[in-house]
Amino acid sequence: MAGRTATHEPPIGRFEGALLCPPLSLYVHLPWCVRKCPYCDFNSHEGRGALPFDAYVDALLADLDHDLPLVWGRTVHTVFFGGGTPSLFPPEFIDRFLQGASARLRFAPGAEITLETNPGTAEYGRFELYRSAGVNRLSFGIQSFDDGCLQRLGRIHDSAEAEAAVKLAQDAGFDNVNLDLMYALPQQTLAMAQRDLERAFALQPAHVSHYQLTLEPNTVFAARPPQGIPDDDGSWDMQEHCQALLADAGYAQYEVSAYARPGRQCAHNLNYWRYGDYLGIGAGAHGKITLGAEQTVLRRWKNKHPTAYLAQAGSAAAIGGDDRIEPARRPFEYMLNLLRLVDGFGLGEFEARTGLDRSAITAQLQAAIAQGWLERDGDRVRPTELGRRFTNDVVALFLPE
Repeated sequence: MAGRTATHEPPIGRFEGALLCPPLSLYVHLPWCVRKCPYCDFNSHEGRGALPFDAYVDALLADLDHDLPLVWGRTVHTVFFGGGTPSLFPPEFIDRFLQGASARLRFAPGAEITLETNPGTAEYGRFELYRSAGVNRLSFGIQSFDDGCLQRLGRIHDSAEAEAAVKLAQDAGFDNVNLDLMYALPQQTLAMAQRDLERAFALQPAHVSHYQLTLEPNTVFAARPPQGIPDDDGSWDMQEHCQALLADAGYAQYEVSAYARPGRQCAHNLNYWRYGDYLGIGAGAHGKITLGAEQTVLRRWKNKHPTAYLAQAGSAAAIGGDDRIEPARRPFEYMLNLLRLVDGFGLGEFEARTGLDRSAITAQLQAAIAQGWLERDGDRVRPTELGRRFTNDVVALFLPE
Protein backbone atom coordinates (compact mmCIF):
# COMPACT_ATOMS: atom_id res chain seq x y z
CA MET A 1 0.00 0.00 0.00
CA ALA A 2 1.37 3.41 -0.95
CA GLY A 3 2.75 5.40 1.93
CA ARG A 4 2.94 2.46 4.38
CA THR A 5 5.53 -0.17 5.11
CA ALA A 6 4.54 -3.82 5.16
CA THR A 7 4.65 -5.54 8.54
CA HIS A 8 6.49 -8.53 7.07
CA GLU A 9 9.61 -6.58 6.05
CA PRO A 10 12.86 -8.38 6.77
CA PRO A 11 15.15 -6.60 9.22
CA ILE A 12 17.92 -4.46 7.81
CA GLY A 13 21.05 -6.62 7.80
CA ARG A 14 24.73 -5.88 7.73
CA PHE A 15 26.14 -5.62 4.21
CA GLU A 16 29.23 -7.80 3.95
CA GLY A 17 30.01 -7.37 0.28
CA ALA A 18 31.89 -4.88 -1.88
CA LEU A 19 31.29 -2.54 -4.77
CA LEU A 20 30.58 -4.89 -7.70
CA CYS A 21 31.02 -4.17 -11.41
CA PRO A 22 27.61 -3.92 -13.14
CA PRO A 23 26.93 -4.52 -16.87
CA LEU A 24 28.95 -2.38 -19.28
CA SER A 25 27.69 -0.28 -22.19
CA LEU A 26 29.44 1.86 -24.80
CA TYR A 27 28.20 5.35 -25.68
CA VAL A 28 29.55 6.99 -28.86
CA HIS A 29 28.91 10.70 -29.43
CA LEU A 30 28.73 11.99 -33.00
CA PRO A 31 28.46 15.75 -32.53
CA TRP A 32 27.35 17.26 -35.85
CA CYS A 33 23.84 18.11 -37.03
CA VAL A 34 22.36 19.91 -40.03
CA ARG A 35 20.89 22.67 -37.87
CA LYS A 36 20.83 23.25 -34.12
CA CYS A 37 17.28 23.04 -32.77
CA PRO A 38 16.28 25.97 -30.51
CA TYR A 39 15.31 23.68 -27.61
CA CYS A 40 18.43 21.46 -27.75
CA ASP A 41 21.00 21.58 -24.94
CA PHE A 42 23.04 18.59 -26.13
CA ASN A 43 26.62 18.92 -27.35
CA SER A 44 25.72 19.37 -31.01
CA HIS A 45 27.34 21.56 -33.65
CA GLU A 46 26.04 22.62 -37.05
CA GLY A 47 28.11 20.97 -39.75
CA ARG A 48 29.69 23.43 -42.15
CA GLY A 49 31.11 22.01 -45.35
CA ALA A 50 32.40 18.47 -45.66
CA LEU A 51 32.48 16.68 -42.32
CA PRO A 52 35.69 14.81 -41.32
CA PHE A 53 34.10 11.36 -41.04
CA ASP A 54 37.32 9.39 -41.50
CA ALA A 55 39.31 11.51 -39.08
CA TYR A 56 36.54 11.36 -36.50
CA VAL A 57 36.34 7.54 -36.60
CA ASP A 58 40.13 7.47 -36.17
CA ALA A 59 39.73 9.76 -33.16
CA LEU A 60 36.98 7.59 -31.67
CA LEU A 61 39.14 4.47 -31.89
CA ALA A 62 42.12 6.31 -30.38
CA ASP A 63 39.85 7.54 -27.59
CA LEU A 64 38.64 3.98 -27.01
CA ASP A 65 42.22 2.69 -26.90
CA HIS A 66 43.04 5.27 -24.23
CA ASP A 67 40.10 4.21 -22.03
CA LEU A 68 40.45 0.44 -22.49
CA PRO A 69 42.52 -0.11 -19.31
CA LEU A 70 39.46 0.97 -17.33
CA VAL A 71 37.45 -2.04 -18.56
CA TRP A 72 39.92 -4.82 -19.36
CA GLY A 73 38.20 -8.18 -19.64
CA ARG A 74 34.65 -6.86 -19.42
CA THR A 75 31.86 -7.51 -21.94
CA VAL A 76 29.93 -4.76 -23.73
CA HIS A 77 26.19 -5.45 -23.71
CA THR A 78 24.89 -2.38 -25.59
CA VAL A 79 26.19 0.33 -27.90
CA PHE A 80 24.46 3.67 -28.50
CA PHE A 81 25.36 6.23 -31.16
CA GLY A 82 24.01 9.59 -29.95
CA GLY A 83 24.43 13.16 -31.04
CA GLY A 84 24.12 15.50 -32.77
CA THR A 85 22.73 13.54 -35.66
CA PRO A 86 24.50 10.17 -35.95
CA SER A 87 22.62 9.37 -39.16
CA LEU A 88 24.69 12.10 -40.87
CA PHE A 89 27.51 9.53 -40.81
CA PRO A 90 27.37 7.27 -43.88
CA PRO A 91 27.02 3.56 -43.03
CA GLU A 92 30.61 2.70 -44.01
CA PHE A 93 31.93 4.85 -41.15
CA ILE A 94 29.57 3.30 -38.61
CA ASP A 95 30.73 -0.08 -39.91
CA ARG A 96 34.41 0.86 -39.61
CA PHE A 97 33.96 2.01 -36.05
CA LEU A 98 32.04 -1.11 -34.99
CA GLN A 99 34.65 -3.34 -36.63
CA GLY A 100 37.38 -1.53 -34.71
CA ALA A 101 35.48 -1.51 -31.43
CA SER A 102 34.62 -5.21 -31.57
CA ALA A 103 38.30 -5.98 -32.20
CA ARG A 104 39.16 -4.15 -28.96
CA LEU A 105 36.24 -5.14 -26.74
CA ARG A 106 34.24 -8.32 -26.27
CA PHE A 107 30.67 -7.71 -27.48
CA ALA A 108 27.92 -9.86 -25.98
CA PRO A 109 26.09 -12.06 -28.51
CA GLY A 110 23.12 -10.12 -29.84
CA ALA A 111 24.30 -6.87 -28.23
CA GLU A 112 21.78 -4.07 -28.72
CA ILE A 113 23.29 -1.44 -31.06
CA THR A 114 21.24 1.75 -31.44
CA LEU A 115 21.67 4.60 -33.93
CA GLU A 116 19.84 7.89 -33.38
CA THR A 117 18.31 9.01 -36.65
CA ASN A 118 16.90 12.30 -37.94
CA PRO A 119 14.16 11.71 -40.53
CA GLY A 120 15.54 14.62 -42.52
CA THR A 121 18.76 12.69 -43.17
CA ALA A 122 17.15 9.38 -44.21
CA GLU A 123 18.13 8.13 -47.66
CA TYR A 124 16.97 5.11 -49.62
CA GLY A 125 19.40 2.23 -49.24
CA ARG A 126 21.17 3.55 -46.15
CA PHE A 127 19.17 1.54 -43.65
CA GLU A 128 20.10 -1.78 -45.24
CA LEU A 129 23.76 -0.80 -44.92
CA TYR A 130 23.42 0.32 -41.30
CA ARG A 131 21.84 -3.05 -40.57
CA SER A 132 24.66 -4.86 -42.37
CA ALA A 133 27.15 -2.90 -40.24
CA GLY A 134 25.57 -4.33 -37.07
CA VAL A 135 23.05 -1.66 -36.05
CA ASN A 136 19.91 -3.47 -34.87
CA ARG A 137 17.89 -0.66 -33.27
CA LEU A 138 16.96 2.79 -34.59
CA SER A 139 15.72 5.77 -32.61
CA PHE A 140 13.94 8.39 -34.74
CA GLY A 141 13.77 11.98 -33.52
CA ILE A 142 10.24 12.63 -34.81
CA GLN A 143 9.12 15.06 -32.04
CA SER A 144 5.72 15.67 -33.71
CA PHE A 145 3.69 14.69 -36.75
CA ASP A 146 2.20 18.18 -36.97
CA ASP A 147 3.98 20.29 -39.59
CA GLY A 148 3.25 23.54 -37.75
CA CYS A 149 4.74 22.17 -34.53
CA LEU A 150 7.78 20.88 -36.41
CA GLN A 151 8.39 24.32 -37.91
CA ARG A 152 8.08 26.01 -34.51
CA LEU A 153 10.57 23.48 -33.11
CA GLY A 154 13.08 24.26 -35.87
CA ARG A 155 13.12 20.70 -37.22
CA ILE A 156 14.48 20.04 -40.71
CA HIS A 157 11.85 17.41 -41.62
CA ASP A 158 8.09 17.41 -42.11
CA SER A 159 5.55 14.78 -41.10
CA ALA A 160 5.55 13.04 -44.50
CA GLU A 161 9.34 12.66 -44.38
CA ALA A 162 9.08 11.26 -40.86
CA GLU A 163 6.60 8.58 -41.86
CA ALA A 164 8.56 7.74 -45.00
CA ALA A 165 11.82 7.38 -43.07
CA VAL A 166 10.32 4.96 -40.53
CA LYS A 167 8.77 2.86 -43.32
CA LEU A 168 12.12 2.77 -45.16
CA ALA A 169 13.79 1.44 -42.03
CA GLN A 170 11.10 -1.18 -41.51
CA ASP A 171 11.33 -2.25 -45.14
CA ALA A 172 15.07 -2.69 -44.59
CA GLY A 173 14.35 -5.21 -41.81
CA PHE A 174 14.43 -3.05 -38.68
CA ASP A 175 11.76 -4.25 -36.29
CA ASN A 176 13.23 -2.59 -33.18
CA VAL A 177 12.38 1.06 -33.76
CA ASN A 178 11.83 3.87 -31.26
CA LEU A 179 9.97 7.08 -32.01
CA ASP A 180 10.79 10.18 -29.96
CA LEU A 181 7.77 12.43 -29.46
CA MET A 182 7.41 15.63 -27.45
CA TYR A 183 4.32 17.21 -25.94
CA ALA A 184 3.38 20.59 -24.43
CA LEU A 185 4.74 22.18 -27.59
CA PRO A 186 4.14 25.80 -28.62
CA GLN A 187 0.49 26.19 -29.72
CA GLN A 188 -0.19 22.48 -29.23
CA THR A 189 -3.61 21.39 -27.99
CA LEU A 190 -4.63 18.14 -26.29
CA ALA A 191 -6.22 16.98 -29.55
CA MET A 192 -2.96 17.65 -31.42
CA ALA A 193 -0.95 15.67 -28.88
CA GLN A 194 -3.40 12.78 -29.28
CA ARG A 195 -3.10 12.89 -33.08
CA ASP A 196 0.69 12.68 -32.78
CA LEU A 197 0.36 9.41 -30.87
CA GLU A 198 -2.27 8.04 -33.24
CA ARG A 199 0.04 8.62 -36.20
CA ALA A 200 2.89 7.02 -34.26
CA PHE A 201 0.78 3.95 -33.45
CA ALA A 202 -0.05 3.55 -37.14
CA LEU A 203 3.66 2.95 -37.77
CA GLN A 204 3.74 0.19 -35.10
CA PRO A 205 7.06 1.07 -33.43
CA ALA A 206 8.44 -1.24 -30.75
CA HIS A 207 9.13 1.69 -28.41
CA VAL A 208 7.91 5.25 -27.86
CA SER A 209 9.75 7.94 -25.91
CA HIS A 210 7.29 10.66 -24.87
CA TYR A 211 8.85 13.80 -23.39
CA GLN A 212 7.52 17.13 -22.22
CA LEU A 213 9.22 20.11 -23.86
CA THR A 214 11.35 21.86 -21.27
CA LEU A 215 13.18 25.16 -21.67
CA GLU A 216 16.74 24.15 -20.87
CA PRO A 217 19.36 26.76 -19.86
CA ASN A 218 21.66 28.06 -22.61
CA THR A 219 19.21 27.33 -25.42
CA VAL A 220 17.47 29.70 -27.84
CA PHE A 221 14.09 28.81 -26.33
CA ALA A 222 15.33 29.65 -22.83
CA ALA A 223 16.53 33.06 -24.00
CA ARG A 224 13.46 33.74 -26.14
CA PRO A 225 10.56 31.50 -25.00
CA PRO A 226 8.13 30.73 -27.80
CA GLN A 227 4.52 31.83 -27.58
CA GLY A 228 1.74 29.42 -26.74
CA ILE A 229 3.47 26.85 -24.52
CA PRO A 230 0.73 25.09 -22.49
CA ASP A 231 0.63 25.94 -18.80
CA ASP A 232 1.25 23.37 -16.06
CA ASP A 233 -2.38 22.22 -15.96
CA GLY A 234 -2.52 21.87 -19.73
CA SER A 235 0.76 19.96 -19.78
CA TRP A 236 -0.43 17.61 -17.04
CA ASP A 237 -3.67 16.95 -18.92
CA MET A 238 -1.64 16.02 -22.01
CA GLN A 239 0.63 13.73 -20.00
CA GLU A 240 -2.24 11.88 -18.31
CA HIS A 241 -4.25 11.52 -21.50
CA CYS A 242 -1.28 10.36 -23.55
CA GLN A 243 -0.19 7.85 -20.90
CA ALA A 244 -3.64 6.27 -21.10
CA LEU A 245 -3.49 6.15 -24.90
CA LEU A 246 -0.06 4.51 -24.79
CA ALA A 247 -1.25 1.90 -22.31
CA ASP A 248 -4.35 1.14 -24.39
CA ALA A 249 -2.14 0.68 -27.46
CA GLY A 250 0.02 -1.91 -25.67
CA TYR A 251 2.98 0.27 -24.65
CA ALA A 252 3.85 -0.29 -20.99
CA GLN A 253 5.54 2.57 -19.17
CA TYR A 254 8.78 1.44 -17.56
CA GLU A 255 10.47 4.82 -17.04
CA VAL A 256 9.31 8.42 -16.65
CA SER A 257 9.18 9.01 -20.42
CA ALA A 258 9.74 5.54 -21.93
CA TYR A 259 7.07 3.10 -23.14
CA ALA A 260 7.62 -0.23 -24.84
CA ARG A 261 5.95 -3.29 -26.27
CA PRO A 262 6.65 -6.43 -24.19
CA GLY A 263 10.36 -7.27 -24.27
CA ARG A 264 11.30 -4.11 -26.21
CA GLN A 265 12.58 -1.85 -23.47
CA CYS A 266 15.77 -0.02 -24.42
CA ALA A 267 18.53 -2.14 -22.86
CA HIS A 268 21.09 0.67 -23.16
CA ASN A 269 19.00 3.24 -21.32
CA LEU A 270 17.94 0.66 -18.75
CA ASN A 271 21.61 0.13 -17.96
CA TYR A 272 21.98 3.89 -17.34
CA TRP A 273 18.90 3.99 -15.11
CA ARG A 274 20.03 0.92 -13.15
CA TYR A 275 23.34 2.65 -12.35
CA GLY A 276 25.24 0.44 -14.75
CA ASP A 277 28.62 1.27 -16.26
CA TYR A 278 29.32 2.87 -19.63
CA LEU A 279 32.35 4.04 -21.52
CA GLY A 280 31.76 7.41 -23.14
CA ILE A 281 33.80 8.23 -26.22
CA GLY A 282 33.50 11.12 -28.63
CA ALA A 283 33.39 14.90 -28.24
CA GLY A 284 31.70 15.78 -24.96
CA ALA A 285 30.83 12.15 -24.14
CA HIS A 286 30.37 11.19 -20.49
CA GLY A 287 31.17 7.79 -18.98
CA LYS A 288 30.73 6.08 -15.63
CA ILE A 289 32.96 3.15 -14.66
CA THR A 290 33.12 1.07 -11.49
CA LEU A 291 36.75 0.46 -10.54
CA GLY A 292 36.69 -2.75 -8.53
CA ALA A 293 40.33 -2.68 -7.47
CA GLU A 294 39.96 0.85 -6.10
CA GLN A 295 36.41 0.29 -4.81
CA THR A 296 35.29 3.56 -6.31
CA VAL A 297 33.11 4.92 -9.12
CA LEU A 298 34.74 7.08 -11.78
CA ARG A 299 32.93 9.62 -13.94
CA ARG A 300 34.94 10.78 -16.95
CA TRP A 301 34.01 13.22 -19.69
CA LYS A 302 35.73 14.31 -22.88
CA ASN A 303 36.38 17.77 -24.30
CA LYS A 304 33.25 19.12 -25.98
CA HIS A 305 34.38 20.94 -29.09
CA PRO A 306 34.91 18.65 -32.10
CA THR A 307 37.99 20.50 -33.32
CA ALA A 308 39.80 20.20 -29.99
CA TYR A 309 38.64 16.61 -29.60
CA LEU A 310 39.96 15.62 -33.04
CA ALA A 311 43.35 17.07 -32.18
CA GLN A 312 43.58 15.46 -28.72
CA ALA A 313 41.75 12.12 -28.90
CA GLY A 314 43.83 9.23 -27.64
CA SER A 315 45.73 11.35 -25.13
CA ALA A 316 45.04 12.58 -21.63
CA ALA A 317 44.49 16.05 -23.09
CA ALA A 318 41.13 14.89 -24.52
CA ILE A 319 39.77 14.22 -21.03
CA GLY A 320 37.62 17.09 -19.89
CA GLY A 321 37.61 15.78 -16.34
CA ASP A 322 37.66 12.82 -13.97
CA ASP A 323 35.51 12.69 -10.87
CA ARG A 324 35.62 9.89 -8.32
CA ILE A 325 32.22 9.52 -6.67
CA GLU A 326 32.80 9.23 -2.96
CA PRO A 327 30.46 7.01 -0.90
CA ALA A 328 28.49 9.94 0.53
CA ARG A 329 27.38 10.98 -2.97
CA ARG A 330 26.44 7.54 -4.28
CA PRO A 331 22.94 7.29 -2.76
CA PHE A 332 21.90 10.51 -4.52
CA GLU A 333 23.44 9.41 -7.82
CA TYR A 334 21.79 6.02 -7.52
CA MET A 335 18.33 7.44 -6.78
CA LEU A 336 18.66 10.06 -9.50
CA ASN A 337 18.61 7.15 -11.94
CA LEU A 338 16.68 4.33 -10.26
CA LEU A 339 13.70 6.40 -9.17
CA ARG A 340 12.95 7.13 -12.82
CA LEU A 341 12.00 3.46 -13.22
CA VAL A 342 8.43 2.34 -12.56
CA ASP A 343 9.75 -0.91 -11.06
CA GLY A 344 12.16 0.87 -8.70
CA PHE A 345 15.07 -1.09 -7.21
CA GLY A 346 16.02 -3.87 -4.81
CA LEU A 347 17.94 -3.04 -1.66
CA GLY A 348 20.45 -5.76 -2.52
CA GLU A 349 20.97 -4.07 -5.89
CA PHE A 350 21.59 -0.77 -4.10
CA GLU A 351 24.29 -2.41 -1.99
CA ALA A 352 26.01 -4.08 -4.97
CA ARG A 353 26.00 -0.95 -7.15
CA THR A 354 27.05 1.55 -4.47
CA GLY A 355 29.17 -0.59 -2.12
CA LEU A 356 27.08 0.76 0.78
CA ASP A 357 24.96 -0.97 3.38
CA ARG A 358 21.23 -0.39 2.97
CA SER A 359 21.22 1.25 6.41
CA ALA A 360 22.84 4.26 4.71
CA ILE A 361 19.44 5.18 3.24
CA THR A 362 17.06 4.01 5.99
CA ALA A 363 16.11 7.50 7.19
CA GLN A 364 15.53 8.83 3.66
CA LEU A 365 13.41 5.82 2.68
CA GLN A 366 11.28 6.19 5.77
CA ALA A 367 10.75 9.90 5.04
CA ALA A 368 9.75 9.19 1.44
CA ILE A 369 7.38 6.38 2.47
CA ALA A 370 5.77 8.67 5.05
CA GLN A 371 5.13 11.23 2.29
CA GLY A 372 3.50 8.57 0.13
CA TRP A 373 6.24 8.92 -2.49
CA LEU A 374 7.75 5.43 -2.16
CA GLU A 375 6.42 2.03 -1.20
CA ARG A 376 8.37 -0.98 0.04
CA ASP A 377 7.50 -4.64 -0.35
CA GLY A 378 10.19 -6.79 1.25
CA ASP A 379 13.46 -6.01 -0.52
CA ARG A 380 11.79 -3.98 -3.29
CA VAL A 381 11.35 -0.19 -3.27
CA ARG A 382 9.14 1.47 -5.89
CA PRO A 383 7.96 5.00 -6.53
CA THR A 384 4.20 5.42 -6.10
CA GLU A 385 2.09 7.23 -8.66
CA LEU A 386 2.37 10.32 -6.46
CA GLY A 387 6.13 9.82 -6.18
CA ARG A 388 6.48 9.72 -9.95
CA ARG A 389 4.86 13.15 -10.08
CA PHE A 390 7.39 14.49 -7.56
CA THR A 391 10.54 12.66 -8.61
CA ASN A 392 12.81 15.65 -8.01
CA ASP A 393 11.53 16.05 -4.44
CA VAL A 394 12.04 12.35 -3.73
CA VAL A 395 15.58 12.35 -5.12
CA ALA A 396 16.45 15.49 -3.16
CA LEU A 397 15.98 13.54 0.07
CA PHE A 398 19.16 11.63 -0.77
CA LEU A 399 21.41 14.66 -1.30
CA PRO A 400 24.53 14.44 0.90
CA GLU A 401 24.46 16.79 3.86
